[in-house]
Amino acid sequence: MAELTLLRQHAEEAAASLPPLLVAAERVAATVAQGVHGRRRVGTGETFWQFRQYEPGDPATRIDWRESAKSQRLYVRETEWEAAQSIYLWRDASASMNYASTRELPQKRARADLLALALAVLLVRGGERVTLLGSGLPPSHGRAMIDRLSLLLGRDEAGPNLPVFEPLPRHAHVVVMGDLLSSLPEVHAVVARFAASGVRGHLLQILDPAEETLPFAGRVRFEGLEREAPLLISRVETVREAYGEALARHREGLGAIALAAQWSFGTHRTDRAPPSALLALYAALAPQEAWR
Repeated sequence: MAELTLLRQHAEEAAASLPPLLVAAERVAATVAQGVHGRRRVGTGETFWQFRQYEPGDPATRIDWRESAKSQRLYVRETEWEAAQSIYLWRDASASMNYASTRELPQKRARADLLALALAVLLVRGGERVTLLGSGLPPSHGRAMIDRLSLLLGRDEAGPNLPVFEPLPRHAHVVVMGDLLSSLPEVHAVVARFAASGVRGHLLQILDPAEETLPFAGRVRFEGLEREAPLLISRVETVREAYGEALARHREGLGAIALAAQWSFGTHRTDRAPPSALLALYAALAPQEAWR
C-alpha cells in the first residue's frame, strides 16, 4: 500500500510539472483515440511493423529466416508504409480569439490551442509528421515535437487573423483553426495560394455560441477586440434574424472556398465537447487515401 501511495505521489508530481494545455490535450486525444483506427499500414520502407505467416505468392526474399527458425512455420517481415504526411497546424492568435461570452466558457483561442495540440498528439501516434505553421520547425513525429508545440501554443503572443503563406512541400497538409471572420476574399486569397502550390487542407471555424445566436436584447454597445469602431444597437433583437442570415452566407462562402480548393470545412462551438471537433478533424485527414 505504501508503494502504491508513493507511486501515485510521483505520478501526480510529474503531471503537475507538465503544461496544463498538454495535459488537457493528451486527455482529449486519448478519448478520441478509442474510437479511431490506426493509420499505420504495410508498405515499402525500412521501419519494422510486424511479422506475419508466409502465404503462397510471397517472394522468398521477404522471408525472415531468423524468426522462422523459432518455429515450424515461415514468417515474412513487413515494414511500415514510409509515406507519413507532413501536416502543418495553424491557429488564429489574433485579439478576436480572446473572447468568451460567459466565464463558464473557454476563450476561442484556448479551444483552438487545445484542438491543435490534441490533433498533433493523435497524428503523431498515427505515424504522421506535424509542426506549427510559421514556427520554423520542420515537421516531426517525435514526442519532442509535441512538447515543443505545447510550449509554442501556450505563449501569450498575438498573431494575424489568417496564416501567412510560406512555401511548403508539395502534398503537405495545412489545418487552419480560427473564427474565420475575415472577409471571404481575404480567406480565398490565402487558401487559393496554398492550394496552387499543391497543398491540401482543412478549415475549422471556431465560434462562441453568442456569436452564432446573438442572444442579447435591448440597447447594446458592441466593442471590437481589434480596434474596430464601437457599434451601438438600440434593439438587438430586431437585427438577430438578419445577423443569422449574414453568418450563414459567410459560412456558405467558406465552404465554397474550401470545396474549390479541394479542402474540407467544419465548424465548432466552444460550448460543445472538444472530442467531437477533434474526431471530425482527424476523420477529415485520415480517409484521403489519394493523398498518399
